[in-house]
Amino acid sequence: MPSTLEETGKHTVRLNVEIPSDQFARDLDKTYRKVSQSIKVPGFRKGHVPRRVIDAQVGPGAVLQEFLEDALPIYYGEAVREHELAPIADPEIEVERAEEGEPLVFSADVEVRPRLTLTNYKGVQIERPSVEVTERDVDEYVDRLRERFAELEVVGHPANRGDYVVADIHASVHGQELPDVGRQEYLYEVGSEELVPELDKELEGKRKGEILQFNATLPERFGEQAGTEVSFRVLIKEVKAKKLPAADDEFAKTASEFDTLQELRDDIRTQLGAVKEREAQAEMRERVLAALIDRVEVELPDRLVDHEVEHRVESATERAERIGMTLEQVLEAQGWDELRFRSDARAHAIRALEGDLVLEAVARQEGLKVTPEELSQRVVELAQAIGRDPKEVARQLERSGAVTQLAGDIIRTKALDLLVEEAEVQDVDQSLKEEPGSAETESAADTSSEGDSG
Repeated sequence: MPSTLEETGKHTVRLNVEIPSDQFARDLDKTYRKVSQSIKVPGFRKGHVPRRVIDAQVGPGAVLQEFLEDALPIYYGEAVREHELAPIADPEIEVERAEEGEPLVFSADVEVRPRLTLTNYKGVQIERPSVEVTERDVDEYVDRLRERFAELEVVGHPANRGDYVVADIHASVHGQELPDVGRQEYLYEVGSEELVPELDKELEGKRKGEILQFNATLPERFGEQAGTEVSFRVLIKEVKAKKLPAADDEFAKTASEFDTLQELRDDIRTQLGAVKEREAQAEMRERVLAALIDRVEVELPDRLVDHEVEHRVESATERAERIGMTLEQVLEAQGWDELRFRSDARAHAIRALEGDLVLEAVARQEGLKVTPEELSQRVVELAQAIGRDPKEVARQLERSGAVTQLAGDIIRTKALDLLVEEAEVQDVDQSLKEEPGSAETESAADTSSEGDSG
């Protein structure tokens, strides 16, 4: 199918398409057969109405119009794939010639994703994040493990953040008790803000036997009662604090399958090392991509950015709804408003789109492709993640057109794999070892590290 491409603007192109007369005739004949199936003409069986009768009954112009409505999107799609375009809006199609016996000629103006051409994209220089596991890392992990096995004991000191109180909590509005809000013999962690923030402030510094009285407005998590001003009366019955088990061999036997604390610490060090290695690999991928993004300058189409921003807003809205809140409520809890959220979403959308364009350029220039086996494997992984049958997921992806997006994700991942493999990675720790005790070396390394991660 002959077609040519010309740039008509910064992000717009025109496809000039010519359908050969013989193909035009065959496809138009298919439309006549379709119309023949849909009309009733005395003396003719359905599907066997001659063209001359259809023209007399329906009109050749109506048949041609139906043909164009059905066929032009198909022709247009073939031309888009031929020129490897990524439209971001519906095309404006203009039929220039549609006469039987002649080629069908039409043009399509459409806004498309920018296409970058990169130079010197291999050998990106980055610093390898440290994967060293320090004694402090192990100590902190052991302390968290001790927290899990901690016991509460009654103490004589006033309640502090992190302590627990056993309390009777009465809540009322104009003398009417609210049983859904109040608690009896309730073990409450000071600082958790489980009920209302005012309770935590009132509890700090208080002792057993004290009675607290204050008013507070119920937050959003109380549903229909949210926004109600409530009178609280709290009796502190006990103050308790966590008692951590000693970090010794007995603790190691209780908390793990190891007999000694040293064995437990060695295992923790190994686990933390594996975690840091995975995190370092992910961080290096981000650094390589960020370094390439910073090299390119591309003016993104507003329509493309707006679409990505709205997608992010919709995703955030869905996440909020899954926890029973509105997006506005979530933003308010974080101290944000919609204007700030959208501004932040736009900045992230631009960065993400620039990253996609960079990786797509690398994939084109390297000739990276997606094999059917790779696509099938990704579908299987997706199906396993959501607990559904792979064949069902594959059909749904095909129907929605999302399989193209999935293939794009695979190609971009392959492009980033290649960039990371070709990157020049400097081991910061090794550079420091070459000049031990050098304050200038340490300062330079810190500055460089901050620049890469920023």
